Amino acid sequence: MKIHIKTFFGLEELLADEVKQLGGQNVQVHKRSVACEGDLEFLYRANYNLRLALKILVPVYQFQARTEQQLYDQVMRHDWSTYLSLNQTFAIDNTVFSEFFRHSKYAALKTKDAIVDQFRKKTGRRPSVDIKNPDIQFDLYAYKDQFTISIDSSGDTLNRRGYRDVGHEAPLNEVLAAGLLKLAGWEKNIPLIDPMCGTGTILIEAAMMGQNIPPQINRRNFSFQNWTNYHPTIWNRVVAEGRAGVRKAQLQISGGDVDGNTVLMANKSLRKFKLSDAVNIQRIAFEDHRPKTPNGMIVSNPPYGERIGRTNTNEFYKTISDILKNNFQGFDAWLLSSNMEAFKHLKLRASKKIVLFNGSLECKFQKYEMYKGSREN
Repeated sequence: MKIHIKTFFGLEELLADEVKQLGGQNVQVHKRSVACEGDLEFLYRANYNLRLALKILVPVYQFQARTEQQLYDQVMRHDWSTYLSLNQTFAIDNTVFSEFFRHSKYAALKTKDAIVDQFRKKTGRRPSVDIKNPDIQFDLYAYKDQFTISIDSSGDTLNRRGYRDVGHEAPLNEVLAAGLLKLAGWEKNIPLIDPMCGTGTILIEAAMMGQNIPPQINRRNFSFQNWTNYHPTIWNRVVAEGRAGVRKAQLQISGGDVDGNTVLMANKSLRKFKLSDAVNIQRIAFEDHRPKTPNGMIVSNPPYGERIGRTNTNEFYKTISDILKNNFQGFDAWLLSSNMEAFKHLKLRASKKIVLFNGSLECKFQKYEMYKGSREN
């Protein structure tokens, strides 16, 4: 079975390593995705265990089309009852880069029409569309005149680990937070600090990694559970093995934030996953933060604007560099920001610079090595 796994730009090679470790075969790296092959058990393991995956798709039909009628006719040629029954709801996600189909939603609409018309022609009835919570989620991808329709095995995006309250979206995507830790080379024996942690996404992801907690350990519903070939016995074995692999470990993970409300949310998330003993998050201003170890690592997504309570973001970034030089000698500091202008005001020389995207927002992830007499730019 061919499998297509979506991720963020810049995390593809790291995701490929994860896929290989889980047993994926014929792994290939693409832009914002990784392709591989595997059986149903691997598909289940991938959904449950991959930290850097956003969606896991199974391509089921490829074709060529340059007009609306060709698109409709091609979709009609495939037997959709293999994946969808009359009593199930469905929806179609779409990504279209084509001069022939300038409105991606219209391409998805024609695909939907063809699927329901095929059912109506065969049975006299049609399945219903449910955009918010479909039983079966199809993914339509087009580049120029080449189309691929996949069936989505995940459902909700896999960054939704379950430690956030419903409706609460953190500024930093959970998959990207896990990617930052891997890009920085963090290991569980390295003291980790996020002194501007907000709701604690980076620290929570680190604690889950450090204790080998599967990212979807608390998730109950995946789209593949609605498939006709779903095997609950295999799935239950994957879950049991994942839970058995959790290892409580002594971790030196801590953080703080000046905003009391975000600290409350962070600690609530820690309690949900029983990580309060592994991570210490307190309300404290960045300027007052002091490390408890002589060396370690900082991984942080510095706030700006209203959250820092300052009108001059550039001045705050100057403060960041002063505090790092004075209080965190012996640490490697990795900072992520979409504010390129503010980055210029860090009076430190970056030893590494990595371009990433948080959603559609372009960011830079930069490494600063703190040692006595850190050189200014």
